[in-house]
Amino acid sequence: MMVAAQRRGRHKVFIGMAPGVGKTCRMLEEAHEARRDGIDVVIGWLDTHGRPETARSAEGLEQLPRRRLLHRGVCLEELDVAAVLSRHPQLVLVDELAHTNAPGSDRQKRWQDVELLLLSGMDVYSTLNIQHLESLNDLVAELTGVVVRERIPNRVLERADEVVLVDVTPETLQERLQEGKVYAPEKVAQALANFFQRRHLVALRELALREVADRVEEDVPAARGVVHERLLVCLSLDPGSDQLLRRAARLAAGLDARLLALTVQAPERCLSLEQALCLERCQRLCEDVGGVWVRVEAIGILQAILQQVEQRHLSQIVLGQSRKRSGWRLWRRPLAERLQEQLRGRCPDLHLLAAHCQPPPGSPLH
Repeated sequence: MMVAAQRRGRHKVFIGMAPGVGKTCRMLEEAHEARRDGIDVVIGWLDTHGRPETARSAEGLEQLPRRRLLHRGVCLEELDVAAVLSRHPQLVLVDELAHTNAPGSDRQKRWQDVELLLLSGMDVYSTLNIQHLESLNDLVAELTGVVVRERIPNRVLERADEVVLVDVTPETLQERLQEGKVYAPEKVAQALANFFQRRHLVALRELALREVADRVEEDVPAARGVVHERLLVCLSLDPGSDQLLRRAARLAAGLDARLLALTVQAPERCLSLEQALCLERCQRLCEDVGGVWVRVEAIGILQAILQQVEQRHLSQIVLGQSRKRSGWRLWRRPLAERLQEQLRGRCPDLHLLAAHCQPPPGSPLH
């Protein structure tokens, strides 16, 4: 007898520009609505961060016990995936999607726990701040001076069935912060002086708005036309390659283009340990931002790029530009000049991006 395939659960992500905009409360409100509609709802993981408003919003919803792990004499709590699977509700709430699990957990990241729950057929509501998206990591660091360590691959958000933007103005969020609705009073001054500066919030809000707007356009193919752009970024495996790849991913997203990342290696050339590690890091990053990894062996870099133009019908090419004159030839200006000559009269547009680029003063975005 044929057994029906397990239905993949639906994933709904509540996203915002920063902590305190109300993502968790909005998720809980919709969970209460679902419960009133007769849906079996449980809370798998909830972070109230000591906020009474959030705790009150959770009242009336079943909360599953947390898993406790002992690490270096400290008891840590995590989402108990086994308990959720055993209970198997129709809908489970999992706060803080980008969280890194404690050592000893079955999976490293909470988004991986959520993926397992979705594969088991349960629907999941989760929350996310925009700065945790992998492709935005360098840009967020440039805009705010904060390097975000906990990140999720772009594909997690891309595969979500629904993304809900929870939005307030920067001024409203700063007021909430000053009223003690986001952090404890002793942390407010430091937060306002650093991450929660108005110019930082304006930039993060624009990133969140743009991310959701891009999804809306993707849902209406006619808005962009049926022909999809293809963008190729050429990586040298020198320092700065991962930043270049992230910037190319953002450019590809803005153009609704398919992203390809190209590395070219001469057959007789051996990679240094640093380059090998960079290769591995960039390949993993390429997958995280939804790109296609292309590695070819060739003596001539220019010819390898032109071959990709012909084979893959590229519409955009991205090269890295550095002030350094040494290093692999892919980073040198003459390659860009020769490539422009070869592409004259042909379709692909050529973009030269600095390896390390800072936004202009007073500008929230590049």
